[in-house]
Amino acid sequence: MTKTATKQLTRERLLNEGVALLMEQGYHGTGLQDILQRVGVPKGSFYNYFASKEEFGAEVIRHYIEPFLLRLDGHLRDSSRNSAQSLQAYFRELIEEAGRRRFKGGCLLGNLMGEIGDTSDTCREALGEALHRHRDKLAQGIARAQDEGVFRRDRSAEELADCLVDAWQGALLRMKIERSTRPLEECCRNLLEGYFQP
Repeated sequence: MTKTATKQLTRERLLNEGVALLMEQGYHGTGLQDILQRVGVPKGSFYNYFASKEEFGAEVIRHYIEPFLLRLDGHLRDSSRNSAQSLQAYFRELIEEAGRRRFKGGCLLGNLMGEIGDTSDTCREALGEALHRHRDKLAQGIARAQDEGVFRRDRSAEELADCLVDAWQGALLRMKIERSTRPLEECCRNLLEGYFQP
């Protein structure tokens, strides 16, 4: 393996551990030493990969959102269902995962928005970018569902996507308090099967 490939692999492992630790312990509760020990990287070499903990946090945020975008895109490409059904299937998967995790973690974006969203410009910008990328992908599916006649058209796809993102983030917080997926299920039912309907 080349030196560049090894460095890229180590960077990927640092980001993966960053996601896991920030979900478990939060930004302020996670030290660089925790991450480095898990990956087996000497402390001094962290800065070969990231300029600061703040930049690392921003990269973890960008790394975290990618699998969700890919999964959502996969559902929206499924031609056996209409777009409303594809969105329902995507959120059903997320709800099932939340149940398997025993309601822990929630969403890293939501967690960090509450913890550092107003204290770190670098992380705030990364959070905004990740949130908007997810919202925009949801809006694509909503727009298609509107074209298919299964979602209302008197509100823009972007407005409905904003509504869905905001409600979902709130439902994730309630899930952690209530230790139940009920808030997530109600969020999807009330919007995808209720408010969004024509």
